[in-house]
Amino acid sequence: MGAEYGRRSGGQGRISQWLRSRRPKEDEGDGGREALILAAAAAGLPLAPAAYPSDYRCSCNRIGCPTPGRHPVSFAWQTQSTTDRAQIERWAKHQPQANFITATGMVHDVLDVPLDAGREALERLLAAGIDVGPVAESGGDRMLFFTATRGTPDEEDEWWPCELDCHPETMDEHPGLRWHCRGSYVLVPPARLPGERSVDWVRGLEHPLPDPLTLLEVLTDACARFAGDEQTAAWPSRG
Repeated sequence: MGAEYGRRSGGQGRISQWLRSRRPKEDEGDGGREALILAAAAAGLPLAPAAYPSDYRCSCNRIGCPTPGRHPVSFAWQTQSTTDRAQIERWAKHQPQANFITATGMVHDVLDVPLDAGREALERLLAAGIDVGPVAESGGDRMLFFTATRGTPDEEDEWWPCELDCHPETMDEHPGLRWHCRGSYVLVPPARLPGERSVDWVRGLEHPLPDPLTLLEVLTDACARFAGDEQTAAWPSRG
């Protein structure tokens, strides 16, 4: 999988080489934020503009928006997604407050887990010496593990279906582990969310994208234990 990914897109090498030589600082205000977005695109992540928080609401002005600040601004986000610097700079100049999404299933997938489970899993993975890759915390309740993609095979029969596959319209069905691959997206850090929440890198894109299967067992185990702890806490204690 990893070798095929490298041959097809050169994504791991591009991400690792480019960002080792040039990582913008996160404390440079909006200029630094835009530089980080451009760095993600230069490293190979396909981006498209997304909504942003506006007075505790969503900039899309939809009443009762179910995902304020988290969704693309266009229904054509899959075809819009690009790494072209000039296009991204035009989007950023037109709407400097906009968040950006990165389309998964092209260069990368994302394994998306509850924050507590993700922190536990990250500690276990690093202690075991496993190459984890880029990781972000999202909104104070989720952790995103960026991995190599399973790809888009030429023949549909070669596609590997997975019950964890997560699309934007089905995210509520996956309170545990979500696998964002073809047809899905996540916010790319740095991003702002309502209530002064954010999406930020824990481990940056200088870390090569790992095969998702190297992380999956530890992540699913942590999610199962996290869900079990929540269920136990929900039961009333017996005197």
